[in-house]
Amino acid sequence: MSDAAIGQREDRDFVTALARGLEVLTCFGSGDRLLGLTEIAQMCRLPKSTVARLTHTLVQLGYLSCVPESGKYRLGTATLALGAAILARLDVRQIARPLMQELADATGALVSLGTRDRLSIIYVESCRGGSIVTLRLDVGSRIPIATTAIGRAYLAAAPASERNEVLERLRELDDASWQKVEAGVDAALDEYARTGCCSSMGEWNSQVNSIAAPFDPGGGLPRMAINVAGLAQAYPRDKVLDEFGPMLLELVGKVESRLGRRQPRP
Repeated sequence: MSDAAIGQREDRDFVTALARGLEVLTCFGSGDRLLGLTEIAQMCRLPKSTVARLTHTLVQLGYLSCVPESGKYRLGTATLALGAAILARLDVRQIARPLMQELADATGALVSLGTRDRLSIIYVESCRGGSIVTLRLDVGSRIPIATTAIGRAYLAAAPASERNEVLERLRELDDASWQKVEAGVDAALDEYARTGCCSSMGEWNSQVNSIAAPFDPGGGLPRMAINVAGLAQAYPRDKVLDEFGPMLLELVGKVESRLGRRQPRP
């Protein structure tokens, strides 16, 4: 069931047409992705005729553009303006980035800052180390919320009501794999209570190991998390947990202090 359908079911003031248009936009992820009507319809679980009307409207408003050679769509300049506006408000990026780059240089791994967007985590800052085997995930990249370290860290720090809502949507979308997803999240909650971090060792991507810690930046900004991730062949489990974990917690503590949000960690 799509988010638009869930919203329509639960809230009489929910504008389904608007929600469907926004769902179309979220299909694109990174700005250079091209999608056709059939692909968008499948991703949104909407009739192709409905998607055709939505894309036509979004093109007219500048949120999508149509590539004549292929008949496919990509994000338009209006979405760029929206993205630039929200990134400009995220002062935490300017505070966190130099500290993140220091950690990336020290570890050779990818260090990223992200926040929740529905059932995903979206990167709002990303720093790479000097290793030739580092991951290639940039600002704007989306990754799953329940199987990644950064997503689990976000959920661990979220209010129980928010966490339960997200998990219920995940269960509705994929009941077949729900038991495994739930077990992974439960283990992450235990890990967070013990260490202040959450990890994912090949559970999102079999070749990726990562660890993350959440924090609340305040100032009306959404809850966030920072992760350290790398290819498993270069960054085995013990190295990530025993070396990167303490370094990550130190980084998050510095960010919280500079934001005036320093709080006791679990």
